[in-house]
Amino acid sequence: MGSNIQDQGGATGLRLGIVVSRFNVFVTEKLFAGAMAALTKRGAKDEDIIVVHVPGAFEIGLAARKLAESKSVDAVICLGCVIRGETPHFDFIAAETARAINDVGLTTGVPTTFGVLTTDTVEQALERAGGKVGNKGEEAANSALEMIQVLRSIAARTNSA
Repeated sequence: MGSNIQDQGGATGLRLGIVVSRFNVFVTEKLFAGAMAALTKRGAKDEDIIVVHVPGAFEIGLAARKLAESKSVDAVICLGCVIRGETPHFDFIAAETARAINDVGLTTGVPTTFGVLTTDTVEQALERAGGKVGNKGEEAANSALEMIQVLRSIAARTNSA
């Protein structure tokens, strides 16, 4: 049957990477705070978390790939915020950022979670960064912990067969 991440020890003893964009920092700092709160609540220690700041959402993928390829982290949590403007720039950045982050996990096998907000307005972003819709940084951190356990469970079941 399924397992609860807290039953698996949460984040104790795990090494985690967080890549956070500085663009729209008034939002991304809240996503980062949510991710850190989720991780420390589950037993992560500051010294086991590698935090990398990048200029914008577009740069998240490369930094996440370098962390994942280093084999020094059990998961990478990606945090950023892209807010729609008046040009198609939003569409390109949002799509390429999502593609790059997904590609990191698929090519390295290291869980890589998507905590990048893609919103139409600043208000929507703030609602998702600790406002009335919750904190997507916290959700991305929790997803990373769950995916570590999912992959470990798959490995244990397929290696013992």
